[in-house]
Amino acid sequence: MAQGRKTGGRKPGTPNKATAEIKALAGQYSAEVVERLAYLMKRAKSEQAQVAACKELLDRAHGRAPQAIDAGPDLRKLIIEWLQP
Repeated sequence: MAQGRKTGGRKPGTPNKATAEIKALAGQYSAEVVERLAYLMKRAKSEQAQVAACKELLDRAHGRAPQAIDAGPDLRKLIIEWLQP
């Protein structure tokens, strides 16, 4: 990187042409997918399948929950030592 700035790649906001077509094709099934997930949430015989469907519906409606990263004491110590002059 030159002086801490990104010098290559797409500009922010520019669509990814490599994945645009597949996203457009998959988007045609969005309504059906949500309907099927709702069906599974209510009627699946397996509680595991019901929970998975609930999770998928919530992820689509509200986004995925943030993931906490626990570095643990050994990694924290290593990072602190590395950052100290």
